[in-house]
Amino acid sequence: MSDAGGVIPKLIVGLGNPGLEYRDTRHNIGFMVVDELARRFGVSFTEEKRWHGLVAKIAGAWLLKPQTYMNDSGRSARAVGQFYKVTPAETLAVYDDVDLPLGRVRMRLAGSAGGHNGIKSMIASLGTDAFPRLKLGIAAESGRPAGDRLVGHVLGKFREEELPTLNLIVQTAADALINALQTGLDAAMNRFNRTLSL
Repeated sequence: MSDAGGVIPKLIVGLGNPGLEYRDTRHNIGFMVVDELARRFGVSFTEEKRWHGLVAKIAGAWLLKPQTYMNDSGRSARAVGQFYKVTPAETLAVYDDVDLPLGRVRMRLAGSAGGHNGIKSMIASLGTDAFPRLKLGIAAESGRPAGDRLVGHVLGKFREEELPTLNLIVQTAADALINALQTGLDAAMNRFNRTLSL
């Protein structure tokens, strides 16, 4: 379609870091969301060494969890996209955003990396910032952590009291992605760009 907002995503890339030590960290919320999508569609991820990622097929689209570590995520996304002839506009990234409060879900059609190394890598590898993304807020109640505390926050695990909100974010993000797969990105943005409330 000529209208980017009407595009149906064909590749959904959850951003995160491989390895047990990173599994439940805030930086891996992108992995959590694509895991939930795979669960809902009843599919499993298969390791594809040629693409440096874990890949699963769902109705009309592919799910990808790059295994390159966050700052090289774009290499895996580009490899899968080239193989399946998916354009950047059809490649949707799901990732944590430390500038958004916990409980906020925001879908965008394009934009800067905003300091996120996974998105920096995707922009560099895809050669454009014109690809959709689903940003999931992970900021503390006090806002974006300053200085050295930022890395500790991002790579830290969700606190016990945050888990209900985390579950709500993951479920809502999966709902938003299924909506985008069914009706296009514009409709999903109109419906899901809001603050969640428990």
